[in-house]
Amino acid sequence: MPAQVQGPFAVAGVIDGDTILVDDAGTATTVRLLGIDTPETVDPDLPVQCFGPEASARADRLLTGQQVWLETDPSQATIDTYARTLAYIWLSDNQLVNLQLIQDGYAREYTYDQPYRYQDTFQAAEAQAIVDALGLWSPAACPQG
Repeated sequence: MPAQVQGPFAVAGVIDGDTILVDDAGTATTVRLLGIDTPETVDPDLPVQCFGPEASARADRLLTGQQVWLETDPSQATIDTYARTLAYIWLSDNQLVNLQLIQDGYAREYTYDQPYRYQDTFQAAEAQAIVDALGLWSPAACPQG
């Protein structure tokens, strides 16, 4: 785990595959996972997207009941336009949740504006998940009909 993390914070809830709530000294803080994007499940302006429920369920399995550490990235904003904290999420076993979601095929690498700390690693993980046809990259995940 990098030295510059903050925490631990208790996970107070999983909103969807790329957004969680943490308990920050009694205040629920919304955290958007940096460098990834998962299919939508809670956007009021969009229908539930293919593989969105699966991505949310995977995040829920990884994070519910966990203590997490947050790592911000100096190349990115700390807070987004929706007042969410932007961070990489680390578990106590040094697992980077953002990366794990990409490796397992539940998230896409997502570059918002400019390169970020783990961009190369995340892009390589996505490329491997595509080659391995994992998760949302599986031909059976989102059949065209």
